[in-house]
Amino acid sequence: MRRAGLALLPLLLLLGCAAPPAAPEPPLPYPPSARERLLRVALAEWAEWGGITVAAGARPPSTRAESDPANFPRVLAYWRAVPEDEGAIALNRRRFAAALARQPGGEALWQDPYWSAAFISWLMQAAGVDRREFPPSAAHAAYVDALIRDAALFPATAPFLPRSPGEVPPQPGDLLCADRGRTPIQDWRQRAADAGRFRPMHCDIVVAAGPGWVDAIGGNVLDAVTRTRFPADASGYLLPAPPGAPVFFAILENRLGRLFPWRETTP
Repeated sequence: MRRAGLALLPLLLLLGCAAPPAAPEPPLPYPPSARERLLRVALAEWAEWGGITVAAGARPPSTRAESDPANFPRVLAYWRAVPEDEGAIALNRRRFAAALARQPGGEALWQDPYWSAAFISWLMQAAGVDRREFPPSAAHAAYVDALIRDAALFPATAPFLPRSPGEVPPQPGDLLCADRGRTPIQDWRQRAADAGRFRPMHCDIVVAAGPGWVDAIGGNVLDAVTRTRFPADASGYLLPAPPGAPVFFAILENRLGRLFPWRETTP
């Protein structure tokens, strides 16, 4: 009996390898309260960092607020929202201890690795959006890929839809995503050609918009949580980025609270 089981083992392993991957679980819809909470939390966090507001392309000096020991718990909370912190927590706990003791090294608190993707991940978690609908990550590229994939597999129920920057006017709750590489992509469809390879990105969350402007909040901007005003036309569509401003390749349209049963018809 034992020999028969051993003889079947290679076949079972082969069958296991040949089995198709399980279909992903469809995303669930969220009530309007999730979007409302997302915006409230983003605005509250921005206010607690000092309410810093800049114009797109402006280059004011860094606030260095991230290295203030009083802000240590804030950035720590962002990193705790992602499954892999790239060693950020252990490294910056040592820096925090050095800062408290006024020893060398404390001045570099939270200066690396960058925490902007952890901030967006924390916002979604704080709003009550589950990891299935928004996979938290220390890299913007990872969750951008996941949201694009969901939109392709589940176009009727995906919580976020990728749009080209000139396709729709950004609305509160949307994510504005820019490529920070040497040869930045111009459209989200180009991301598929990367086959999931890492690409430096940055995403902000839109918190307000009107004729001629779009305001978005992002983390690790001027070493703080900062609100940036981007130029738009009279209909709210983003205008070409001014010199020094990020060039967006995607607007991730936020559909939290806008799908059935909260809305009778899907877009």
